[in-house]
Amino acid sequence: MPASHQTSEKPTACLALADGTLFYGKGFGAVGETVAELVFNTAMTGYQEIMTDPSYAGQVVTFTFPHVGNVGVTPEDDETAEPVAAGMVVKWDPTEPSNWRAAEDLVTWLGKRGRIGIGGIDTRRLTRAIRQQGAPHVALAHDPEGKFDIAALVAKARAWSGLVGLDLAKDVTCAQSYRWNETRWAWPDGYGKREGAGFKVVALDYGAKRNILRCLASVGCDVTVLPATATAEEVLAHEPEGVFLSNGPGDPAATGEYAVPMIKGVLAKDVPVFGICLGHQMLALALGATTIKMNHGHHGANHPVKDLETGKVEITSMNHGFTVDSQTLPKGVKETHVSLFDGSNCGIRLEDRPVFSVQYHPEASPGPQDSFYLFERFAEAMRARRG
Repeated sequence: MPASHQTSEKPTACLALADGTLFYGKGFGAVGETVAELVFNTAMTGYQEIMTDPSYAGQVVTFTFPHVGNVGVTPEDDETAEPVAAGMVVKWDPTEPSNWRAAEDLVTWLGKRGRIGIGGIDTRRLTRAIRQQGAPHVALAHDPEGKFDIAALVAKARAWSGLVGLDLAKDVTCAQSYRWNETRWAWPDGYGKREGAGFKVVALDYGAKRNILRCLASVGCDVTVLPATATAEEVLAHEPEGVFLSNGPGDPAATGEYAVPMIKGVLAKDVPVFGICLGHQMLALALGATTIKMNHGHHGANHPVKDLETGKVEITSMNHGFTVDSQTLPKGVKETHVSLFDGSNCGIRLEDRPVFSVQYHPEASPGPQDSFYLFERFAEAMRARRG
């Protein structure tokens, strides 16, 4: 065991990378094993939102910020009903919550929901390895007795197929359609309810975060959410004034097998379209571009993105391991936003009509309101169509 990982207590959790590198620590949450891709997130807040973000399906998250668990958890902050991320890796063991909103502590919450955590890890070393070598495949095990079959764990990590070619949207999407009218949280009342007539919007759920739906409702959208596999005919049967394409996990090209024909069918009807994250990538695929797997992706709440049309820089939240190859954007599709970290594509729009999308998460509010204009732009496009 490397000196930096030594402890007076017997390790109760093990993180095994596919290359054979091992990290030992203290397990918490559920007992058992999970196999996934390992990513790191640089956000200083929002661990509950991250763990319940459907975009993290098939991934274990390393938190670079050391204080995780200190504000507990509350149902108000869930982005979906249950945690979706496969597990979490932290530097310091989660502490007892100290926050007036806490309804439960993180360790208990994870245990009830079958998610594994490991603490006492050198997350800086781990993050450097991910940045240099790419997001590795890992096996994470928690055993209170500290008994691990290391060879088997490494073999499981090596045998895992990875996210390329994997359609995970079908695993996290809703089972049936539903309506949404809850609006954004505001002090001191909490979440509100949208009332009265609104813009008829169909939201395709590829793993939609609740706060995206709240942002749509807050700008006057009457939202109907449909499963990821909905066809163009099913979408258009609702006679939408706008169509929204949500975030989600997995390989966009795999989900695009059924999503792209739907999007093309909607585009043929000249309806305003707005996409976020996976929705952005699949809109790009439908317009003729391609997507590629990134080395370690973008995961955090401090990512500067430049709006090429206004010159403004937005501080954004990101969570993606694939990106749109801007070199493949066809004529008539304009690149609108780029990452100031690596120049990768972060937004597109059609030049002749209100069809646009962004790679980042405007609803996550790290700016905190730098990117809310995108929801307003979508509403304004539908208002203009009404005349």
